Amino acid sequence: MKELFIKYKLVVRFIIKFLLVYGILSLMYRGYLEYSNTSTYYPDYMTNLVGRQCRDLLESADYRAFIIPHPDEPSLKLIINEKYVARIIEGCNSLSVIILFVSFIIAFSGKFKTTFFYILSGSVLIYVANLIRVVILAAGLYHYPWRKDILHTVIFPAIIYGMVFLLWVLWINRFSRLKKQE
Repeated sequence: MKELFIKYKLVVRFIIKFLLVYGILSLMYRGYLEYSNTSTYYPDYMTNLVGRQCRDLLESADYRAFIIPHPDEPSLKLIINEKYVARIIEGCNSLSVIILFVSFIIAFSGKFKTTFFYILSGSVLIYVANLIRVVILAAGLYHYPWRKDILHTVIFPAIIYGMVFLLWVLWINRFSRLKKQE
């Protein structure tokens, strides 16, 4: 048994670090969601921010866009040209994807400065890509509502998770300590 732990030390260390960081960040995020429900930033600050930024981006693309609080659930209704096209929920704010990204990067951490700046730049990239994803999805739902299932459940998740996967591969191949140990 001891030989197995020695043989797979890197794998065991990765799993433990990943689960520890993911657990801590997820608990912090859960606490944030529980205590951030205010009338000013409904349903929470980050989801509200994504909603407002999506509205602004849609308006810059010549759509009349509005967001209003959903009366029956903690979300925002996104309305384009008087047509209700989507609801922006907590899962649309990209924080859960960023938590997954950060956990992986820390589990394969490199030098502190490199790790810190990669996490920062990768998180910003994920957030911006998610924002663009939500805007394009909303416009797609406005023009092609019959394509809702493929747009929302296949194409756009593949884009955001595909980008995170590519960021992970780049990290492992270029910056992590694992690369230096080979």
